[in-house]
Amino acid sequence: MIAFLLKRLGWMIVTLWAVYTITFFLIHAVPGGPFDSERKLSADVQRNVEARYKLDLPVHEQYFYHLGRAAQFDFGPSIKLADFSVNEVIAQGFPISVSLGIFAMTFALVVGLTAGIISSLRRNTWLDVTFMGIATVGIAVPNFVLASLCVMLFVFHWQIFPAAGWGSLRQLVLPALCLGAPFAAYIARLSRTGLLEVLNQDYIRTAYAKGLMPRRVVMHHAMRGAIVPVVSYLGPATAGILTGSLVLERIFALPGMGSHFIEAASQRDYPLALGMTMVYTVLLFVMNTIVDLSYSWLDPRVKLN
Repeated sequence: MIAFLLKRLGWMIVTLWAVYTITFFLIHAVPGGPFDSERKLSADVQRNVEARYKLDLPVHEQYFYHLGRAAQFDFGPSIKLADFSVNEVIAQGFPISVSLGIFAMTFALVVGLTAGIISSLRRNTWLDVTFMGIATVGIAVPNFVLASLCVMLFVFHWQIFPAAGWGSLRQLVLPALCLGAPFAAYIARLSRTGLLEVLNQDYIRTAYAKGLMPRRVVMHHAMRGAIVPVVSYLGPATAGILTGSLVLERIFALPGMGSHFIEAASQRDYPLALGMTMVYTVLLFVMNTIVDLSYSWLDPRVKLN
């Protein structure tokens, strides 16, 4: 395992460098600059502002300068958020985005696994048809459409949850449910398919033949093999939750990293956009590594390399 983790660390460094390089030159290749929408500055002020953010240097010199600072986990000052460094913005938005992601993933796992288990044990009954029908609709409906419907129903019609903001659990519930719902639908279908396949295995029939309770057979014997496809899906699900939170944080006015990332991209805040991209890359890489470790634990036939 140590060799596997060291190898992953090396690949993460290479991946971060590649993502940083591509992102840096892409955002500098886009027409316009961070001060194009501002009022016209005098020549002296313009030179001082550009010198502060090293925008007066050639692009390749800017690249090496900022790459050196990024290697020290310092992304410099934000261009648009005065008196804030990129690290400070990330430190403020990171807990909010992580809380939203954890709640959404927990909801997706609990609801998806429960629906998948019930559907597989009640195959071809009205429960199975109902749950899988809802799952199909959940996969087809984008989370921003679901969020709009939920706002109309649970905010304006029934007035159960607040419309936006951050600071209490009630303000987090609705965006977390909207973010996790499509992934709960995928998990329900994967867990149903996986459990149906495992229940037909010889060792499950042997467990039933020994007189074990059906609940124990399912939860202690069948689920370990049935959950493998779900664990494999958690890597792409993490990426989907990270990208989906960008939109939902704007809809529900959550001051997380997603909102700052959209503002950075739209206002050409180069340091902030690069910093946010690096954080998302690290999160995705770490989650994929955890998924691989869990996959090998659930299925001993899988070897880490």
